[in-house]
Amino acid sequence: MRRLNIHGDAYRITAALWLAVPLLGAIPYIATGTVPTLTDAFFESVSGFTTTGSSVVAAPEALPVWLRLWRALTQWIGGLGLVLFIIALAPSLRAESQQLYAAEFSGTQQRKLHPHTATSVGRMWHIYTLLTIILAAALMLSGVEATDAVCLAMSTVSTGGFMTATGGLAGYSTLTMSILTLFMFLSGVNVALLYNFFTLSWRRLRRNQEFAVYVAVFALASAGCTVAFVAAGNPWGESVRYSLFHVAATVSTCGFYTTAPQHWPFVVSALSFPLILCGAMAGSTGGGLKLRRVMTLVRYLRNYFTRMIHPNAVFTVKIDRQVVSADYVNKIFGFVFLYILFIVGGAFVLTLCGSGIADAFCLAAANMSNLGPSPLINSLGADFNYAVLPAAAKWTLMLMMIAGRVEIFALLAIVSPSYWRTR
Repeated sequence: MRRLNIHGDAYRITAALWLAVPLLGAIPYIATGTVPTLTDAFFESVSGFTTTGSSVVAAPEALPVWLRLWRALTQWIGGLGLVLFIIALAPSLRAESQQLYAAEFSGTQQRKLHPHTATSVGRMWHIYTLLTIILAAALMLSGVEATDAVCLAMSTVSTGGFMTATGGLAGYSTLTMSILTLFMFLSGVNVALLYNFFTLSWRRLRRNQEFAVYVAVFALASAGCTVAFVAAGNPWGESVRYSLFHVAATVSTCGFYTTAPQHWPFVVSALSFPLILCGAMAGSTGGGLKLRRVMTLVRYLRNYFTRMIHPNAVFTVKIDRQVVSADYVNKIFGFVFLYILFIVGGAFVLTLCGSGIADAFCLAAANMSNLGPSPLINSLGADFNYAVLPAAAKWTLMLMMIAGRVEIFALLAIVSPSYWRTR
């Protein structure tokens, strides 16, 4: 049997999966007449599998129970990536799993939980499933109806963002919101670190620099939002609770929203936008650039400016005491450039489709980062219904969702003429 070539077949399979599976996932929406057009059905399916959470469904609570579960399941399957889902289910692909694994994570470096890729993927799914079960049980104990609890659990752990009712999470108890805040935060953590936590290997957790930065970003952003809300005239208690919830929903790219405090200061929106772009930890279910990449670039630039003062000094970029190769740093610069280019290009198309410039950039950034219904990042509001957008805008956003989810390189590989000349 011919083996997969990491520079060929693996990229093609990865990109094909991310196009074909959402198309199949759109069938239930079309068959039930819930979503009237193929474009809208495909949009809902792509948004689910890429864990973006942008929706054309105005009233999720009106959907049949099985369709609400299907909608949540699409997010849950896409949470760790379609390729990892296929590796876990298809033993015949396990010989080529390393190539597929590398193609799925073409834009970043991932630490495996086991030397054998298939075993590592299996452990990821075990942790992922365990978190989902724990969260669903906790939500039911807090008073959430069983179907909603299961849907919200799958949506949270996958950082998908699909919600079960109009108005988001408004009406849920303080306990429920606190539980969701905690699990949104955990869902932004590298799955390998979560495995270390559950296996009591806490030393690796404490020594992981990206996790320390993730905690610091979460704490500082929450504190900043709290101060801004209080300064705007909101009560302390409400400001603290909502700030923690909002920052967890944003940095994890889960995108949940609920009733906001009465006074919303601009500072909160200003803090939210960079969180959307940076995203969560590498190896998590969250989207965005990933903190590990941002840390690498910051340390490279720090070294660069230091060399301007001390030209003979020799510096290396280190993460977790390991030297990051120059090739990988160059790859990150290329990735960030393409990421921003996609956002600018997507925003340009959206303006041609009738969106205002500010709204176009916010929609483009949110969907490229797989955030979806971000809480009040623009004048559209968190519960904006994407059904009102023209078809061209929806197809543009779908392309951005997929590009953000497969981390650009795998998608660009198959549209490159040089790729097909080698086939």
